[in-house]
This record gives sequence, C-alpha cells and structure tokens, in this order.
Amino acid sequence: MAYSISIIIPTYKRPEILRKNLEHLTRQTIADQLEVIVVGDGPNDESAELIQKCKMQNVECRIDYFEIEKSQQGIARNRGVEKASGEYCLFIGDDAFLDPTACEKHLDVLTKYKDPDPDPDPDPDPDPDPNSSSPLAVLGYTTWDPDCDITPVMHWLEKSGWQFGYPMIEKYAHGVVPPELQHRFTYTIHLSLPTEVAKAHPFREDVSLYGWEDIEWGMRLRDAGVQLYYEPDAKALHHHHMTLEQSLKRMNTLGTSVVHLSDIVPTLDRRPRGLKLFAYKAAAMLPTMAGRHRTAFLKGIQIASKR
Repeated sequence: MAYSISIIIPTYKRPEILRKNLEHLTRQTIADQLEVIVVGDGPNDESAELIQKCKMQNVECRIDYFEIEKSQQGIARNRGVEKASGEYCLFIGDDAFLDPTACEKHLDVLTKYKDPDPDPDPDPDPDPDPNSSSPLAVLGYTTWDPDCDITPVMHWLEKSGWQFGYPMIEKYAHGVVPPELQHRFTYTIHLSLPTEVAKAHPFREDVSLYGWEDIEWGMRLRDAGVQLYYEPDAKALHHHHMTLEQSLKRMNTLGTSVVHLSDIVPTLDRRPRGLKLFAYKAAAMLPTMAGRHRTAFLKGIQIASKR
C-alpha cells in the first residue's frame, strides 16, 4: 500500500506518553493513509511491548517500531526517514498529541503546493502563498497540553516565545515565513515535508548535546531553497510538564550546546557575540523571568567556553 504520510517519532523510555500519542494518531481523519515509524533511541522493553499491543489492536494505520543504540533524536529521525515509504514525512515528538485533523491539514497544504499553478494569478499576493517551484515544509501549531498542570513558567515560555515562538509568526499564518526567519521555526515536534527532501537533508550526526539541531537543520533547508509554511490549523498538544527549575536547567544546557554547535557550524546565528553579547548580559541582570533565563543561558556558555 502507498502511504501519504510517514510519521517519524523518536522515543526513549516514555511508554505511557507514547501510548497516548499513538491513540491520537489512530484517530486521525486520514489514519488509513498513515505509516507510523517509532524509533526507540536506545533499547526499552516496555516500549517494544506497547508497540506490539498497538499493532495487534490497531487497524487504522500502520505502526512500525525498531530500536537503535542510544544516541540522540537527530540520529533517530534519520534512521526513521530511511525506512519511510510515504510521499511526505511528518516529524513529531513522542509527547506531541495531534488533533484529529492535523495530518489532513498538513497533507492539504503539501499537496496544494506540490505542482506549479497552471493558471497563476496575474497579480499574486507574495505574502500568503509560497513559490510553487520550491519545496515546502509545513509547520503545525503546538501548545501546552492542559492536562499537564500548566505552571507559570510554561505560560511565560509560550507567550514570550522562549519555548516555541509562534507569537512571532502569527502574521505569517497560512503562508510562508520569510527566509531570514524560517530556520528559527523548524520545530521538529510538529513539522512535515516531502520525504525526498528529508532524505536529501538529514540531521547532523556529529552533535550529542540537546538543543539547536532543529535550527541548524532549518538553515540547511533554507539554503537548499525549501520554504517554511505555517499552518496553525494543524494543531497539537505538547504533553510536557515543566517547572521553573527545569526550564532554567534547559537554558543552561542550551548555552553549553550553542557553543559546541557554533564550533562545528560557524554560521549558526544563535550565540550572542560582540554588542549583542553585551546587551544580553545587561538584560540578564534584570530581576525578571527573562533575566533569569538569560543568566542560565550565559552560565552554560561560560561552562562550555572553559572546556
């Protein structure tokens, strides 16, 4: 059978969350067009047993599972893409619960702009529609799952754009994000693109620390002429509880990883330098949520710079 979308899900020792994720996928309006590829980033008997039960109980969509040696999400995604047979790939996190129409929304956009328009508008609006001659990636909208007991820092992360910057691209909804911005929004928690493009542009496998791999990948997609289309009607819930302490620890890790990745990819624009670094340090002194997160980020940079 030919599948429209291959859904790639890296996972590691979160079988209960994965179970809920798969339940949402089996309720998709186009479930019979889906191939679900779950990649265990390291061995886990519970996840393997869960997938076996799901395969026996599920008739809506195909579910495959295999494990690799513990590495990182980018490598797990690459191994999943290698096995994908769908025309398109949809990357999601194992804690991203898709709305029943999400896959259909992705497919609608991808197929609509697959081929050049045979009768183009003589006076097209350049903002909402992509260049039909360019490959297209589609970003869906993701927000916190209310079942996770949303904390104040989670509210702040979402509204400020420090976790996912959807507020910054609202004006590009149902259209393309400008090339100079798009790499900052290639969120693989909920993003689709043609499988041939995903296979031609794999994630880096020479990085091990969490953070920034999506942005670096997005830079290469942009440079290859791939456009990013924001489709807010493709919705997902992020089932991930986070405390302030956990958020600050995450920022510390991001500070460390941005140094390592910048050494490998000098064109990465996420590490503050020069006047930008001076302004960043000044803002970090403010007794605000943003100030505390900037301080944690700078500590991570400092730690990595001393190694």
